[in-house]
Amino acid sequence: MGYIVFAIFLILIHIGLWKLFIKAGRKGWESLIPVYKEFIIAKHITGHPSWWLALLLIPIVNIFIFFGLYLDLVKAFGKRRFWEYAATILLPFAVLPWWGNDPKVVYLGKSSTPEFKEKYPYKKTVAREWADAIVFAVVAATLIRGFLIEAYMIPTGSMEKSLLVGDFLFVSKLNYGPRVPMTPIAFPFAHHTMPLVGGKAYWEGVKIGYKRLPGFQQIKRNDVVVFNYPMEADPPFNRPIDKRENYIKRAVGVPGDTISLRESILYVNGQKGFVPPNGQMDYYVYTDGTGLNPQRLLDMRIESPYPYSKEPYILFLTEEAYKEVKSWANVTKIVPNIRHRDTEEPGIFPNNPLYHWNIDNFGPIIVPKKGWTITLDSLTMPLYERAIRVYEGNELESRADGIYLNGAKTDTYTFKMDYYWMMGDNRHNSEDARTWGFVPEDHIVGKALFVWLSWDKDGTFFDKIRWNRIFMGIK
Repeated sequence: MGYIVFAIFLILIHIGLWKLFIKAGRKGWESLIPVYKEFIIAKHITGHPSWWLALLLIPIVNIFIFFGLYLDLVKAFGKRRFWEYAATILLPFAVLPWWGNDPKVVYLGKSSTPEFKEKYPYKKTVAREWADAIVFAVVAATLIRGFLIEAYMIPTGSMEKSLLVGDFLFVSKLNYGPRVPMTPIAFPFAHHTMPLVGGKAYWEGVKIGYKRLPGFQQIKRNDVVVFNYPMEADPPFNRPIDKRENYIKRAVGVPGDTISLRESILYVNGQKGFVPPNGQMDYYVYTDGTGLNPQRLLDMRIESPYPYSKEPYILFLTEEAYKEVKSWANVTKIVPNIRHRDTEEPGIFPNNPLYHWNIDNFGPIIVPKKGWTITLDSLTMPLYERAIRVYEGNELESRADGIYLNGAKTDTYTFKMDYYWMMGDNRHNSEDARTWGFVPEDHIVGKALFVWLSWDKDGTFFDKIRWNRIFMGIK
């Protein structure tokens, strides 16, 4: 339905442009040819110099130039009021055919030339000046946020202590290539929910298929990546891909990698994987009965899923913190909380009785790669069914006589996208790929670059800001 609506909008826009081209003394068919159409508008209808078109080749800049070009086009027909500019950007499918068929709308001349400005002077009111400034700021910020760089806050401890709760990051859209908005009609600066009033902050009437502009690099193994949470494809959210919640994890597995964990140690392609220098593990801590000082633990920013008053204490510790706590005189024993390999754990991907995995003993599992063909059987279906059915949009059904893909019987499937295996550095306090599986490439938002502010909610009035983390690069 969305494609039909989009096609109707395009037809209406081109009908309007055809009529306006004729009014400007051009051939109507010229409005149908991409690039040439923009050349005619710039050179012959609005009077821009030829070199001005080269700006359309510069990524991001070309977006501003494109909209500016069409605002100059309608200005050449006397449309310079605020609502007319706004309608040209937001409702071109309505106003362009209207003005194209309105006999009162006539071509006045090349709108970007000094002669036009002298012949048709137009003084803006103070309100108009403010409105233009606000609209420009909103549009510019939206484009920067969508295609260049976006601020992001760490809300949970899944990446502790590599990234801390309260870290504010800048996330680059350029490194992996900006993703073209898939749900383009949305309330500015709201992700998926309207501020204050609640409800959807987007309209699904127009949808654009997954497209990504060229980037500087591919996702490298162990990059810290922001992505859309894939499980929000399911009820109760049923959100479009680009409106799913943003998560941040480390891409420990890239397409084609074989991932496994044994006794909490990560292996990638049979070799020991990345060990985060500041990653955490949870431990059972025993004392001689005197207990641990909660204030001391708070001062060290040591977390626990349970109150500090219980023994044995369960503490999340980095290697450095582990050595510190172990050295305390009243600590008698510290035992890592590692699941036994025969221990089943609920909620672990793929949530199938054939696979008795837990968060410390998992896999091996192969991360799908675009073009990789698998055999569909009772062993592979639990692992890859969600990717085939939900992320790649196929109908997949197991029947008595075999497996059917989109109504046709088959025993193989070839993946259409690359996938990634995302894990938190705080491996015992992270909801990650071990619970929900693969992240498709169309869910990738960007690469985490650096911390621009770090706010410690437990700090005193004078040390709320973690100054040593400002402008810290993310590794």
